[in-house]
This record gives sequence, C-alpha cells and structure tokens, in this order.
Amino acid sequence: MVSAPARGSGALRSSGVPTAVPLSSAAGAERRRRDRGELARLALLSALPILSLVVVVIGWDAAVRFELFSARLLPAPAQVVHAAREMYSDGTLFADSVASFRRALQGFVVGSLIAIVVGTLTGRSRIARGLLEPTIQIVRPIPAIALVPLTILWFGIGEESKLFLTSLGVFFPVWVNTHAGIAATRDDHLRVAASLGASKLLTFTNVVLPGALPSVLTGLRQGIATSLILIVASEQSGVTEGLGFRLDQARLFSQPDRLFVCLGALGIVGALADQLFHQATRHTVRWAKEQS
Repeated sequence: MVSAPARGSGALRSSGVPTAVPLSSAAGAERRRRDRGELARLALLSALPILSLVVVVIGWDAAVRFELFSARLLPAPAQVVHAAREMYSDGTLFADSVASFRRALQGFVVGSLIAIVVGTLTGRSRIARGLLEPTIQIVRPIPAIALVPLTILWFGIGEESKLFLTSLGVFFPVWVNTHAGIAATRDDHLRVAASLGASKLLTFTNVVLPGALPSVLTGLRQGIATSLILIVASEQSGVTEGLGFRLDQARLFSQPDRLFVCLGALGIVGALADQLFHQATRHTVRWAKEQS
C-alpha cells in the first residue's frame, strides 16, 4: 500500500520528462519550416525581375519566329545581340553612351541648381513668388521638345543648344517639387524656432531643409529621366556621336537591330543612373524624416 504511491509518483515523473522534448522539437521544426519558407519567398522575389526579362525575350523571339511582325520592324533577339557586339567592338556603343550621359549630366546639374535656388525663393518669399511664379507657370506646360526650333534659332546646333534644352526640361520638375516642399514647412515649427531665437540660416538648415528634402530629391529623380529624354531629342541634329544621333542614323538606314541596341543602352543607362541616385540618397531621406 505504501509503495504504490511511490510507483505512481515515479511514473508521473518519468511520464512528465519526455513530454517536454517533443514540444521543443516541434517548435524548432516549425521555426525551421518558417525560415525555409521565408528564404524561398525572398529567393522568388529576387528572381522575379530576371524571370520577367526572360519571359519578354522568349515572347519577343516567338513573335519573330512565327512572323507576327516583319523582320524589318522587329529584329530577332539574336540579331540585336550581334549588332550590339559589332557596335561594342568598333567602339561606337561606348562612345555614344558616354557622350549622351555627359550631355545629360551637364543639363541635369545646371537645371537642378537653378531650380533649387528658384524653388527656395518662391517657396519662402511672397515677393519672389509673385515675380517669378506666373512666368514659370505659363512656360511650364510647353513641351520642351516643342522648343527645339527656337533653341536652334537662338544657340545654333552646337552643344549650347543641347545644354539649354536639357537644363530647361530638368528645371520644371525640380522646381515644382522644391517649391512645394519649401512652402509646406509647418508654421508652428517656424514659430518654435523663432521663439528660441534661431537665426534665419539656422531655421532654414534645421527646420525648412529637412522637411523639404524628400520632396526635392523626388524632383531630382524625375529630372534624371527628363534629362535622358531630352538629350535624345536634342542629339537628332548637330552632332556626330550620341545615342540620339545613332538612333536617327539607324532609322535613316533601316537598321532596326542597331536601333534596338541604342534603345537598350538608353534603358540601361537610365536605370543605372536612377538606382545609383536612389541608393546614394536613401539615407539622406531617412535623416530628413527623422529631423522633420
């Protein structure tokens, strides 16, 4: 009678110990399954851009093989690759890409600097807004490409006309975003800075600039795309190198394979410039949001 409880308690002790092991093992297995699922999801998301490009190329090649489009209008991917090799071997692809990027960068820098200064003035000063904004708002809806004849009339067909046209096109998106960001500074923040005795310069650098910086950077990112668009249009005349010039030559001589090479080069240059700018400024945007 006395030994029964001992056996029972021993049974209870022996039965209680093993139950913890399966629970721990089940939790570990569940974590491993979740980790594997998360890794698989991340791998799939990373592979999606490549898969989408592969699908596009396969569909493109199928459209040419089944003659859905004329070969004079849509060359096969293999023809485009062959043309790219030729243009790379003779140096034209690299030289044209560098020339176009250099012109676009010059126009982007000049247009952005002017736009940021003017946008800051119109965003902070009612006098500057009244003097400058009406003219800007009238000129802004005019497509920059429509100003090509006037630009050639004023500056000729040299580099000056290309710089002016690209700078003008970049100016407007950067100005709009800079003006909006500066003008959106909260009045209560300005009043707090004034009550603390902050100077105008200190108020601008510590209150106005952090709040407006994300908007300014958005305008600059739009300006990158605009500069590449306009440099192609401006290179249609007066130059002997550049992707815009090479595109026009491919059109004149019915070389669709070379035309597609130039389009691809423009896309790659634009995507690289956009991603480099995004990576270079994302920490700045985070800092600005923390400060504002």
